[in-house]
Amino acid sequence: MRLPKLTRRTFLKTAAAGGAAAAVVGVLPGCTHTPDEVVDADPTVVDASEAESALESFEEGESPLVAESSWTLPLGNVLRPSEGAWAPVITAGSSATPMVKASALSLASGQLLEVVSAPLGAAATTVIYDVRCSDEVYAWVELDLVTRSWALYASEFADGQLSGETKTLWEGTSDYDPAPFAVSGSRVIWQVQPSTSGSKTTEHSFCYLWHAGDADAQSVVESPGRFATAPTVSGGAAILTPRVHDSEGVYYGATAYSLSDDLATRIDQLVFPVSVRPFRATRVGERFLVSVEASYSSGGLLSGMGTYMGTSSAGFVKLDREPSECGCGKGDVFVIKSNSSYLVLDLAARTYSSLVPTDRSVDYGEFPARVGECDQFVTFSTVKDASTGYPASVAVRTFRL
Repeated sequence: MRLPKLTRRTFLKTAAAGGAAAAVVGVLPGCTHTPDEVVDADPTVVDASEAESALESFEEGESPLVAESSWTLPLGNVLRPSEGAWAPVITAGSSATPMVKASALSLASGQLLEVVSAPLGAAATTVIYDVRCSDEVYAWVELDLVTRSWALYASEFADGQLSGETKTLWEGTSDYDPAPFAVSGSRVIWQVQPSTSGSKTTEHSFCYLWHAGDADAQSVVESPGRFATAPTVSGGAAILTPRVHDSEGVYYGATAYSLSDDLATRIDQLVFPVSVRPFRATRVGERFLVSVEASYSSGGLLSGMGTYMGTSSAGFVKLDREPSECGCGKGDVFVIKSNSSYLVLDLAARTYSSLVPTDRSVDYGEFPARVGECDQFVTFSTVKDASTGYPASVAVRTFRL
């Protein structure tokens, strides 16, 4: 789709019709990065033998992760990725109305606070679908389970509570996927892209950015087709994977944009071989941390299933395991989910180790609540009662990198 001609007036009319009790932001005209922009990076096609396999070349060693804190939360809490002292949490409601609440967990004290007690949407079938936060902003998506319409909301956030006026950042129908989004500092970054099964499948996708307190958002990246991955934030950069080289074929470029100038500067880009669609993408330091969930018949190194750490100029280290969640790390240390536990790779020491799961959580697995560059690794898992074998609670652990 081309950039929609949206005005504050049309947004307000839509919000009034949907019953959303939130002020609505507009969208500034124009887009910072369009498909016509010159892409400097060529597709990265290198021989698979040119990358080291961590599990074959590295030695098994001691984990560099230092255990820090652990807490037990009630069953039904799901942590989502964050960058700061608060982790956004999807909390199961105590009844069917509301079915889901939005919460925040203090990573300093382990205190869990309710942030959004019920959806803003008027329909009884509307639920809180996803949440993200920084230490300054809290954002969430609501979804109507019947019509599949959705809305993205955000508010300033402090001390575990909303502290400003809630804003409606976007509203979409079932023709568009609920927005994948990320929050960093005062910014909310989200993607609007056509659903694969709707009536808008040939339209372009857009990434938008909004600062807390602003009346308008801005369009920052246009993709001639769906983005390959959800946006992530890491080390002062936002990582997106739009379509690039559109006139030459289907190419995806994992691209790091500077957060300091609202994604105006493109820091680095890794263009995948033709037709290869990356599964997850972020960055740790100056290295990309990307994964591919399928093996393609051609394309060299990056066309095989696995996780890759590095750059097209400096080379890659690969982890030959089926990828799951997006990884994280600091410096030369990378933490990558593997089935129910994690593999911890130290590229400088050339060692690997495992972070074993919480007792009896193997059936449900451990999941990370960090993405990209971080000082503190956060993981959570559903734990079964030892006497009954039924799920009983959620264990949260933090580790210092």
